[in-house]
Amino acid sequence: MAMMHNPPHPGRLVKETMEALNLSARALAKELGVAPSTVQRLITGQSDMSPEMALRLSAVVGSSAQVWMGMQVDYDLWQAQQAVDISRLHRLHAA
Repeated sequence: MAMMHNPPHPGRLVKETMEALNLSARALAKELGVAPSTVQRLITGQSDMSPEMALRLSAVVGSSAQVWMGMQVDYDLWQAQQAVDISRLHRLHAA
């Protein structure tokens, strides 16, 4: 499966969306019904996109929850590909 090179953390898109809507982290947090620190951790990449946050963002700023979660999965898989050496692993085959 070909993956995009170094996909962005989903928090980056949240930050860009905030800028486009002229919203502060505090203002977005209020709209989402979460603590401002929760939004701050997400937009700085210190926390991951949770299914709950994906649902909240979908309702407030658009895109489906699946799109938001897909961004997190793409980011996580790319990070894992950089860190995990699978060169000595081999596919098993049924007899």
